[in-house]
Amino acid sequence: MEALAARLSHLDPDVEGAIRVVMFYDTLMRRRVDLPALARATAGLAECVAGIHLHSTGRTLRMAPDGREAAPASAPASISLAITLDEEEIGTVWLEREGAPVALDEAVLDRLAIAVATVVERYGPARTTMADPALVELVISSASDDAARNRALRLLGFPADAPIRVVAVPSGLPLEKVGSLICPGRPVKAASLTDVGIILATAVDPERFPEDVRAGIGEAECPHRSWQDARTALRFTTSRRPVIHHGELGALALLARIPEEDSRANVDVVAISKLAADPEDLRTLDAYCATGSVRQAADSLHLHHSSVARRLTQIGKCLAIDLTDPLGLTRARLALTAWRLLGE
Repeated sequence: MEALAARLSHLDPDVEGAIRVVMFYDTLMRRRVDLPALARATAGLAECVAGIHLHSTGRTLRMAPDGREAAPASAPASISLAITLDEEEIGTVWLEREGAPVALDEAVLDRLAIAVATVVERYGPARTTMADPALVELVISSASDDAARNRALRLLGFPADAPIRVVAVPSGLPLEKVGSLICPGRPVKAASLTDVGIILATAVDPERFPEDVRAGIGEAECPHRSWQDARTALRFTTSRRPVIHHGELGALALLARIPEEDSRANVDVVAISKLAADPEDLRTLDAYCATGSVRQAADSLHLHHSSVARRLTQIGKCLAIDLTDPLGLTRARLALTAWRLLGE
């Protein structure tokens, strides 16, 4: 392999040179080399530092032309390319040169990216975000014992004893994109179940969720319990608060345990369900319950505070609740939340 790299290290920028690049990587793949060998061979061929990074594991390889790991003080990447596997971006490859890229750098990176994807697919657990739903269900199922759960986590590519945080999102979303955003550079897996999407991750950044995505985040504890908490938190999400961590709910989480028939029979919840026939009234009440202030509610609704005050007076009469009283405001907040939990 080193002899082949030496023969091809000074390629002419023409079609023949590109063909030789293809032959170079074909030879490497026939020999079933690993990622360090790919990075090392590429650095020798390109005569500069070559790098490989995998998003899911956070692993980064940087090799110098002499075959050793590159020193930290190196030139910035002069050219880079995404690694894709099953139409998902799983990492990046690059070359570090002083100055602009040279002839055939693009061809080298193109073949390197293909070779890395092949190696990733061939060895160990797949590094794409989307996972086998059966394995994910083993992880979150209350019927799974510790041995089965740990084996499933290993097959999914999670390190031993890593804290697993579970995220619940509505089904139908591009889970691979959401997972890559909220857990960059760390192990993350996703699967779509019958009614909800699930993401397993070693860490979650709530600020990185796309604006149009609702999500419930469970604690980093037993995956089964974390899954239950994540689904509960998802039920509490609204357009005003699209992402909720279960730990933020506190005592509010108890509302999710109230039997549906009891919630439906509650006089305040019944009143809210009737109020919901008018979307403007519902939005006004929601803004007021969220802020506790007429002026702040008016600001969020882009209305004059006097208009909001008049509407709240009418809403209070419809609900038979004094919204200016702290106890009345608490009743309205609880009733609005309980009504939402019914999914109506």
